[in-house]
Amino acid sequence: MTAAVLVTRPARVALLVGSARDGRLAPDVAGWFARVAARRDDLVLDVVDVAEHLLPASLDADDPRAAALRPRLAGAEAYVVVVPEYNRSVPGPLKTLIDSFQSEWEAKPVGFVGYGLGMAGGVRAIEHLRQIFAEFHCVGMKDTVTFPRVLEHYDADGTFPAEPAGAEAAAKLMLDQLLWWATALRDAKAVRPYSAP
Repeated sequence: MTAAVLVTRPARVALLVGSARDGRLAPDVAGWFARVAARRDDLVLDVVDVAEHLLPASLDADDPRAAALRPRLAGAEAYVVVVPEYNRSVPGPLKTLIDSFQSEWEAKPVGFVGYGLGMAGGVRAIEHLRQIFAEFHCVGMKDTVTFPRVLEHYDADGTFPAEPAGAEAAAKLMLDQLLWWATALRDAKAVRPYSAP
C-alpha cells in the first residue's frame, strides 16, 4: 500500500497596504514583506494598496471602484494587512475598504504586519483589526510582525529594514500559520460551503 500524496496549489494571498497618507511608510514595509513572501512557492501575492483604491464613505456596493476591486478580494484565499498605528487605531481609508465588502472576507485567514513611531509598533491597530475582521468571520493569526519605532528600522541609506533577520523570522512564522489556515479552510469549504448566519 502506498501513502497518498497531497498536492495543493499555492494559496492566493491579498496584501492590503493600509495607509493612504502623504509621506506614508507603508510602501516600504509592504515592499519588504512582498519580497519575503515572493521567496515562497506556496503562495501567490496580489498587492492591494488603499491609496490606489480609495472607496467612498457611502460604502456603496455598486460604486465602480468597489466593483472593480471585488473580484480580487473575493478571489483571495487569505489576507495580510500592513497597518500603521495612527492615534492608537487603524487608518480611515483602510477601515472604509474593509467595510465596503462583506462575503469577500468570510471564512478566510488574515495576518498582520504593524508599525508605528512609538514602542507599540502597531499592536493597538492590529488588535482593532482582529475585532473588525472577526465580525466578517475571519480567522486572525496569533503571531504578527511588528516594527516599533519604525524610523529606527531604516539604515543610513534608507534601506528597510536595516537588520532583517528578526523580522523575516516573524514573517515566516506568521505566513506558515496563514497558509495552514488558508489550505485547511479551502479544503473544508470545498466539502461544505461556508454560510454566515
